[in-house]
Amino acid sequence: MTISLEKRGVSCVAELLEKDAPRTCEAVWGALPLGGDAYHAKYARNEVYTMVERFAEEEVGLENPTVTPIPGDVVYFSFPGGMLDRAFKEEKNIHGLPGVIDLAIFYGRNNLLLNGDVGWVPGNVYATIVDGLDRMAEACNDVWRSGAVGERLVYRRHGS
Repeated sequence: MTISLEKRGVSCVAELLEKDAPRTCEAVWGALPLGGDAYHAKYARNEVYTMVERFAEEEVGLENPTVTPIPGDVVYFSFPGGMLDRAFKEEKNIHGLPGVIDLAIFYGRNNLLLNGDVGWVPGNVYATIVDGLDRMAEACNDVWRSGAVGERLVYRRHGS
């Protein structure tokens, strides 16, 4: 799978972890391409993510979960509408959806998935970046420093 920050013209390649997260891999692979506005995390630390409408016929549930992602982890989160606060949903223009899928990449160390409103937020590690993490990390850090306005995070089948 290729993951890109389109405005910055940077991509990396991630390998699906089909043995560790088969349901998540199947759901994501079947829905590609996926993408949307890019955001840099406030609390998790070194994370860039996008939120998309739910795409799986059935929720995949937890598999290969973590609350301490490492550099190169590609993580899937499913949030029911009631878990996200009103201001957050309005800011990201997802207030009309019953829930969303958060597709995230982690590019640095010392990440902790702890949300002050709800506590621990485990996510499914379903892929790992195997090529281009250094370039992507630099671009993600620029999203933090320079801002995410106009940036899109897009996931595609590799080679397409």
